[in-house]
Amino acid sequence: MRLGSGTFAACCVVIEVLGVALFLRGFFPAPVRSSSRTEHQAEPPAPEPSTGASSNWTKLPPPLFSKVVIMLIDALRDDFVFGSKGVKFMPYTTYLVEKGASHSFVAEAKPPTVTMPRIKERENLSPNLLVLCGDHGMSETGSHGASSMEEVNTPLILISSAFERKPGDIRRPKHVQQTDLAATLAIGLGLPIPENSVGSLLFPSIEGRPVREQLRFLHLNAVQLSKLLQENVPSYKKEPGFEQFKMAERLHGNWIRLYLEENTSEVLFNLGTKVRRQYLDALRTLSLSLSRQVAQYDIYSMLVGTVMVLEVLTLLLLSIPQALSSKAELEVPLWSPVFSLLFYLMFLVLSALHVIVCTSAESSCYFCGLSWLMAGGVMVLISALLCAVVSALAKMFASGKLLSKNPAHPNSRWSELDVVILLGTMGHVLSLGASSFIEEEHQTWYFLVNTLCLALCHEIYRNCFLGDDCEPRRCSHGERGFVNTAPALQDGSIGHDELEPHRASKSPTSLNTLRGWEKWMAMASPWVILTCCRLLRSLNQTGVQWAHRPDLGHWLTSSDHKAELSVLAALSLIMIFALVQRRCSLTSKVAMALGLLGVYCYRAAIGNVLFPWQRDSKDISKGLIEARFVHVFVLGILFTGTKDLLKSQVIAADFTIKTVGLWEIYSGLVLLAALLFRPHNLPVLVFSLLIQTIMTKFIWKPLRHDAAEITVMHYWFGQAFFYFQGNSNNIATVDISAGFVGLDTYVEVPAVFLTAFATFAGPVLWASHLVSFLSSETSSGSALSHACFCYALICSFPVSAYIILVTSLRYHLFIWSVFSPKLLYEGMHILITAAICVFFTAMDQTNTKS
Repeated sequence: MRLGSGTFAACCVVIEVLGVALFLRGFFPAPVRSSSRTEHQAEPPAPEPSTGASSNWTKLPPPLFSKVVIMLIDALRDDFVFGSKGVKFMPYTTYLVEKGASHSFVAEAKPPTVTMPRIKERENLSPNLLVLCGDHGMSETGSHGASSMEEVNTPLILISSAFERKPGDIRRPKHVQQTDLAATLAIGLGLPIPENSVGSLLFPSIEGRPVREQLRFLHLNAVQLSKLLQENVPSYKKEPGFEQFKMAERLHGNWIRLYLEENTSEVLFNLGTKVRRQYLDALRTLSLSLSRQVAQYDIYSMLVGTVMVLEVLTLLLLSIPQALSSKAELEVPLWSPVFSLLFYLMFLVLSALHVIVCTSAESSCYFCGLSWLMAGGVMVLISALLCAVVSALAKMFASGKLLSKNPAHPNSRWSELDVVILLGTMGHVLSLGASSFIEEEHQTWYFLVNTLCLALCHEIYRNCFLGDDCEPRRCSHGERGFVNTAPALQDGSIGHDELEPHRASKSPTSLNTLRGWEKWMAMASPWVILTCCRLLRSLNQTGVQWAHRPDLGHWLTSSDHKAELSVLAALSLIMIFALVQRRCSLTSKVAMALGLLGVYCYRAAIGNVLFPWQRDSKDISKGLIEARFVHVFVLGILFTGTKDLLKSQVIAADFTIKTVGLWEIYSGLVLLAALLFRPHNLPVLVFSLLIQTIMTKFIWKPLRHDAAEITVMHYWFGQAFFYFQGNSNNIATVDISAGFVGLDTYVEVPAVFLTAFATFAGPVLWASHLVSFLSSETSSGSALSHACFCYALICSFPVSAYIILVTSLRYHLFIWSVFSPKLLYEGMHILITAAICVFFTAMDQTNTKS
């Protein structure tokens, strides 16, 4: 079966989306939650157990403490308090631990508990409590986040006058869990234990109370944990902790009966000790079972998703020689006898494994819970992909060809720009293994686009001042006669030329097609782009390290500088119109002008900017009419562009009409971004359009870069502009307000679409510009096919590597605060990539038919 490169890449990315979705469903465990929670009032506490007699304790005992003060010290290691270092640097704390009224523990931090649990607070005529604790420890080198003993163990000290200890009663700190603090403080303050808490009561905090109160506290904690276990574990009756709890409850009832009979014999004391020990064992086992449930991953679903993603990546890599050939086609052996036999064998083996895993798994599994039809479909995909990979490997070894950038010229050498692109892509993938690089990923992309600009500067100067033999030559500004780019790209033989990596031998004198001032602009363009990027970095501080520092965006959004923001927003909208309208039809130009005017009116209506005649900064209206006014023009421009595309394909078969249609779709997306962006972020959109214009006229056309290189450049700049907007790998930086622009109530589908588009506007706009640029420069389908394939490949690298990384780091302390949000961003990014590749393929088909 023969497929085009674009169609093949789009199909691969769609399958990859399914694999990532399955991995995400298995990676994020089902939360341990109680279903009995009510919105207005909590359930009454469980009554005291009794057998044969009625108990008069149906309420909570009086609280132990009046107030609680929690002193949380970042990265406080346990030996900083309990060891020799504590004696030296924290002498008073050491004194309280050894001789004061306190209880000491070593709290173990385990995922998903990165910081201390949420605590509800509270007041009575009881002693106060001081809690000294740390969120995590640190290694000897000062780092934290891993799972070494130094990073996991933290001190937990409870200090109160309610704790009476005999002189010389020095206890070695006992190891407990951080989650135990929530239950302990709830009991101590006379509050119900949080229904979703998986911790157990720290018994030393209540050991000074009467035995009946001790057992009552332990019983309340055990009832809460047993209810949580029943609601989250189907086979809860077989759990050892539940059986221990029932035994303890029965013994507790016997003790209550003896106690109410006023039996003060030694039997009552021994039975009370036994009940207490039974409760403590049950609490420990129940807490451990629930903690495992919280941190339990659906490994089988994760594994199936990972296999699908890695098979797609491998298939894309092995398909490079055929996909980037001049024909831009691949032969997929779906119907060959060998392929069919291997496919059926693999399907049977995988089905057998699926049955074995699902019938022997003790815990619930999402993939096992799917219907046999859906699970069988996934098995068919995995088997087909595996057979395709085997077939590609066999062809590669049979032909003896190695991967090269230009399959038509295997011996062609790579240019400096190719090396920068390769090293930058691999470097970014490797950087995802460190939490600090994920938190500051914007720095990686800023560095890459700056390096790319310097590489382009070197290439421009070399082409301008050196000839084929690298000898210096005069760069006369009046020289003409060099080959223009558009005819060359439109030539049917572009397949061999556009993939040639060596710039000097391919087109050493192409810059001389430019006039004098244009040549100077070409030489200055990398520095102009670098200047724009530096200004954008000052607009929005993002990441973690410098997010607290003031930036230009904070200065503009302050109420004292609303006039300056208004002028900047107006100038930005004018610049957007000037940069976008040049290739639009007259109808779209008018719609764009009115739409941008509506954007300013919308922002003025909600009080972000001011009209020239407006004196105060109060909101004029909710902005619904103005925003919907802009939405109408966005839809109109998109409709006009789509109509031109259909017209060029079906009626006129006109290349010019198709080019205009693509640009109008792109301009409609620009108008939507201008509406959704906050006023201080409009310069981001302006600089994006400006850089695209500069690179189109002075870099990509004169230097005649091939489709693969242009695609990677668009991808890099799209990622950089994602962070220029102020985004990060933290979910908190998502601008949710964009989902409500033009809506008076929450409507799920439009809100999700608008929020996603506003967040990923940078990558989407650069990808849209890529389609428009390549379609306007060539009438053949190979450029778009190559671009689609390269875009799919370069987006598949990070997501494939990252799911392997998060699987290996799933017990990392920062898995939920750093790695998991990035995983969600990668999942959304691959979904958007699939949509982009489908659009690429659609445009490729219209190119072929026209």
